[in-house]
Order: sequence, then structure tokens, then C-alpha cells
Amino acid sequence: MRAVIAWWDLDGSAQTVDSLREFLRDEAVDGWAGFHGLLLKVWIADRERNRWGAVQLWESAEAAGRPLPTRAAELIGFPPTERLSFEVEATTEGIHRFPSLARLGSALSADRDLVERT
Repeated sequence: MRAVIAWWDLDGSAQTVDSLREFLRDEAVDGWAGFHGLLLKVWIADRERNRWGAVQLWESAEAAGRPLPTRAAELIGFPPTERLSFEVEATTEGIHRFPSLARLGSALSADRDLVERT
């Protein structure tokens, strides 16, 4: 298994955390849902430092190494400021009330109320 972290420093881009939330809702979340070899993708934001990115968990190094969609880079105007790849040593999943980890997060308005209450 491989974990990949991609970070963009949004300084110098016309995109913001808020505009990228629209991108997530409108196309990215559903587009990545059917990507072969992807176990989990978590989009993350750091408003204080004006950064945005994702953490990806892949079933293999081969899956993680395939060419990826570049829509975020197109919108932001440049490739990730930092892209790191790691071997996964172990995983676990805790006990939680969500039936699935898919489609959670503050960018998805349908789930926003549930997530903000946790």
C-alpha cells in the first residue's frame, strides 16, 4: 500500500479554499469515486496558511504511480507545491457511527450538518 500527500500553496493562484470546495462538490469527489486502486482520498485545507491538498491511500505502489487526473492543477494553475509518497506500514479503522467514509466533509453540503455536529 502507498499513501500520497499532495499540497498546494495557493498564494499566486486565483483559486481559494472556497472555490476549490465548489470544484469538490461539482466534479472531483464523484470523479475520483470510481478510480481503480484508490482506497480512500481525503481532501484537506489549511485556511491560515492558504494551502489545499489531499491525502490518498492506494492499494499498491503501481496504482499510486499511474497518471492521475490533473483538473485541480489546471484550476490552480500549477502542479502541487509538494507531493510526497510513503509506504504504508499498517492501517486500522476505529469504531464510528458513519456507515461509510465516502462523501463526508465540510465541502459537501448534504453532509455538512452531520459532520459539524461530531
